[in-house]
Amino acid sequence: MTLPPSVEPTDTDVAMMHEALRLAREAASADEVPVGAVVWETATGRVLGLGRNRREEDNSPSAHAEFLAIQEACRVVGDWRLNHCSLAVTLEPCPMCAGLIVNARVGRVVYGTDDPKAGACRSLYELTTDPRLNHRVELVPGVLAREAGDMLKKFFQHRRRRNAGGQD
Repeated sequence: MTLPPSVEPTDTDVAMMHEALRLAREAASADEVPVGAVVWETATGRVLGLGRNRREEDNSPSAHAEFLAIQEACRVVGDWRLNHCSLAVTLEPCPMCAGLIVNARVGRVVYGTDDPKAGACRSLYELTTDPRLNHRVELVPGVLAREAGDMLKKFFQHRRRRNAGGQD
């Protein structure tokens, strides 16, 4: 696997990741996997969509943070094309979300921690930069990765202790 070159995060990228982390904490408080996402206009910093994991609450496999944030941003913009936008998400997007990112033509993805089990930007798959697809995304990986990764680890440690001997 060839990793795409890393791009240095901007101050806005870091600020948006802090907001995504806030949304991830909100998800954890609702006993959802702590992932948060923010979509904004890259040039202006205007926030267009917010999302946090809601799979359990909505009983929906598609209720991922980035999926919900992209849907909201498209409603706000009044278009399905988000070329002029960036997405900050605390965890590397999965194949479903990476596919949506490509289909929505999101310009940039800023993410926190890699996902070796389901990451579709560079860890397991490279959907967002695959030259065979009609759109490629600028990636900014590893922004506040330690904080995002620690939040996920603590959540799953707590869940395993709570469900010791049971099913999850």
